[in-house]
Amino acid sequence: MPQNLTRKIISAHLRSGDMAPGAEIGLRIDQTLTQDATGTMAWLQFEAMGLPRVRTDLSVSYVDHNTLQMGFRNPDDHRFLRTVAAKFGAVFSPPGTGICHQLHLENFAKPGATLIGSDSHTPTAGGVGSLAMGAGGLSVALAMAGEPYFISMPKVVRVRLTGTLTGWATAKDVILHLLGKLTVKGGVGKVFEFAGPGVAGLSVPERATITNMGAELGATTSIFPSDAKTKAFLKAMGRAADWQELIADRGADYDDEIAIDLSALEPLVAAPHMPDRAMPVRELAGRKVDQAAIGSCTNSSYADLKTVALMLRGKQVASSTDLLVSPGSKQVLAMLAREGLIEPMLEAGARLLECTCGPCIGMGGSPVSAGVSVRTFNRNFEGRSGTQDAQVYLASPQTAAMCALQGAFTDPAGWGQAPAKPRMPAKVPDIRHLFIFPPKDGKKVEVLRGPNIVPIESFPGLPSRVEAPVALVVGDDVTTDHILPAGAQITALRSNIPAISEYIFSRVDTNFVSRIKGLGGGVVVGGENYGQGSSREHAALGPRHLGVKAVIVKSLARIHRANLVNFGILPLLLVDPADYAKFALGRKVAIPAADITPGGVVELAVEGAGKVAVRNDLTDKELAVIRAGGLLNSVRASRS
Repeated sequence: MPQNLTRKIISAHLRSGDMAPGAEIGLRIDQTLTQDATGTMAWLQFEAMGLPRVRTDLSVSYVDHNTLQMGFRNPDDHRFLRTVAAKFGAVFSPPGTGICHQLHLENFAKPGATLIGSDSHTPTAGGVGSLAMGAGGLSVALAMAGEPYFISMPKVVRVRLTGTLTGWATAKDVILHLLGKLTVKGGVGKVFEFAGPGVAGLSVPERATITNMGAELGATTSIFPSDAKTKAFLKAMGRAADWQELIADRGADYDDEIAIDLSALEPLVAAPHMPDRAMPVRELAGRKVDQAAIGSCTNSSYADLKTVALMLRGKQVASSTDLLVSPGSKQVLAMLAREGLIEPMLEAGARLLECTCGPCIGMGGSPVSAGVSVRTFNRNFEGRSGTQDAQVYLASPQTAAMCALQGAFTDPAGWGQAPAKPRMPAKVPDIRHLFIFPPKDGKKVEVLRGPNIVPIESFPGLPSRVEAPVALVVGDDVTTDHILPAGAQITALRSNIPAISEYIFSRVDTNFVSRIKGLGGGVVVGGENYGQGSSREHAALGPRHLGVKAVIVKSLARIHRANLVNFGILPLLLVDPADYAKFALGRKVAIPAADITPGGVVELAVEGAGKVAVRNDLTDKELAVIRAGGLLNSVRASRS
C-alpha cells in the first residue's frame, strides 16, 4: 500500500501501537538533543535512571540559550553539561558554537531518522527529511535511556506547494501565511508534510525556516522530502554519506490537504502578540520601527545573513533604529567572513551578537519601552522580548533589514528589485572540531555540579480524591512564557526547581506564588490552547512543586500536556466550555480521582456552582503515570 513520507518513517520506527490517527504509538528514537535551559534537568533525570551510557545513535547537549554567564550559575551548569555528556556518551556543543537547531541541521540531522529534543523548535530538522519533534526533558531523558517515545498517532496533512517565490516573498512568508490561515492551534495532532512542484524551488535552509515555525501551529512536526536539494546541502556540509532519497509514494493517502501557490505570496508579518496574526507588510507602511533583530533558529542561516549583508552594503541603518544580528552558528559566521560580508553589516551600524538564541528569549537585546521591534524570530508573545509593553512583529530577514534601513515599515512595492537568493558554496568551513565528542568509556569521568544544581524532587502519587481551591484563572492562549517567563535572571535558575518556582505566573499574577503557598496547593483553570509555546518542562515542574494538583481547561497544547502527565498533574478538559465561568478564585473543587478512567467523563463539585463535567484524553499508560506521581516514579517502579 502506498505510504506518505511521515508514515514511512513512523512504520520503520514503530515499537508499539497501531498507526491509526489518535492511537497511542511508541517510537524508537535515533537521535536526541537538549539545550542548556532544559538540558540540565533532562540530564539529572537521566542520571537518576542509573544507566552507564546513552542508548541512542546520537545524543547532543547544546549550550545556546543562556550563555551570558553572569555569576556562577550559568558557567556551573555549562560545566555540568560538559562533564555529564562525557560520562554518559553524548556530544557537547560549548557556548557560542551556535544555536542547537542550526547546528543540528548542519552537522547531525539525517533523512529518515527520528529525533526528539527538549526544545519545541526541534522540527527544524524536518528540513532534511528527519521526523523531528519537540518534547519535555523527561521524555528526552527516557529516549536517551532507550525507551520508546509515546505520542498519539498524528493525522498527516499534505501541504501542496505550487509556483515559486517571487519578488520579496520568502520562506518566512510561507509559514506566516499558513499560520494566518490555520491559527496557533490549527496543527494540533497533525504532521504537515510538504509536497508538490514548489518544493524543488526551496533550499534546505528555506525548508528549515518553514518546519521550524510549524511548531507555532501546535503541530506534532513538519517535514519535507529528502531530494536532490537535500543531497546537495548534505554534500556541502561534508555529509554526503548521510543522504538518502526519501519521498512519499505515488498515490499515498493523506488525512487532509492544503494548497499554497508560492507565486501569490507577498511579504507578511505576524503582528503582536501571536505568531498567527499574519498581515501584509504594506498595511503597516509608515509605522515607526525602534529595533530590528535578525537571527534565531528560524532565520540565521548563511543564506539569510548573506542576503542581509548585501542589502546593507553601502547603506546605513536609520539613526532612530537599532539593528541586531545573531549568526546561527560559527560555521555561518566563518562563511560570511570568508566572503567579506561581516564588514558591510558593521559599517551599516548593525550590532553583531554571539552565535546564540539571544534576544529571541529575552537574553539581552530588549526593545525600548513600548518600542516596536521587527524580529526574524518565531514567537512574539507579550513580554518575551524582555520588555513587557514592546510591540513585536515577526518578519523575514529582508523585511527586517528594510525596516532597519528606513526606520519604519514601508510598502514593498517601493523596495526595488529583490536580491537573488544566495547559493550555498560547494564546500563550507568545517566546525566539527569545536564539538566535544565523548570518550569511549566514561567511567572515570567526574560529573561536576555547582551549588545551584538541586537534586530532583520526588512527588507523591495521586490520591483517590483531590480537594483543592482554585489558585488561578487565566484565559485563552496562555503560553509557557506566561507560566514561567524566560530571560537571563530566571533561566539561570533552571537547575533549581524550588528557586525557579518563585517566578511561576509572575507576569500574569504577582500574588500567585504566595497565594498557592498559603492555600497549600490548588488547581489552575484556563481557556483554549493552554500551554502553547516553548517545551520547557519547568512550566509543569514549577507548578507541581508549588502544589498544583490539576489544570482544568478548554484545550491543551501537545508538549505541555505531556509535561503535565510526566510530573503527575491531572489535565482535565471541560465538556462544556461554558462551564469555565463557574470557576472563581478561591472556590474549592473536589475531583473524584479514583473514578477517572482513560478517555472518560467525571463530575467535579465546584463550591457555589454545583457540578461540572470534565473529560480526559489520557491513555491507560498516562493515567497510570499520573497515579504514580509522575513518569520518573513510574519508570523506577517498573525497574525495581
